Amino acid sequence: MKTLFLIRHAKSDWTHEIEDYNRPLNERGHENARGMAKFLLENGFEIEAFVSSPAKRALTTCRYFAETYGNSAIKKVEDLYEPLLEDFYKTIEFTSDEFRSLALFSHNPTLSDFLTDLVGEPREFATCTVAVLSVDCEQWSEFSSAKKTLTHFLLPREIL
Repeated sequence: MKTLFLIRHAKSDWTHEIEDYNRPLNERGHENARGMAKFLLENGFEIEAFVSSPAKRALTTCRYFAETYGNSAIKKVEDLYEPLLEDFYKTIEFTSDEFRSLALFSHNPTLSDFLTDLVGEPREFATCTVAVLSVDCEQWSEFSSAKKTLTHFLLPREIL
């Protein structure tokens, strides 16, 4: 059994004339990322691997989570910025089986589309939302055909 965390980047700052890729988090984004990471850790959610879009807002969100979990190893995957559904599948299926749990940090609208594709139930990811899925497989390469169950859908406005 594996556990997959799908995490949308925290709230970003739109006040600067900065290209999309380099947009930073705003103050609420920083607070939510720290708070959601702390909530997951304090409530027994285990995350062993961290994979992120290299866009500044996603990577910063990921760093808060990784630091909270005492893990500095973050894999940046270019395909998670403006991803296609296939990019999520490919990233997950090439994850090392040494990890029982994996957190992916990415962007909407494709993150919402991916969750819908996995569980057949539309959900809209607000910023810094965490979806937790139980994946009935022993190897990540079996992900596509494995049964997936949404166990938690955690919104910052309901948690923090």
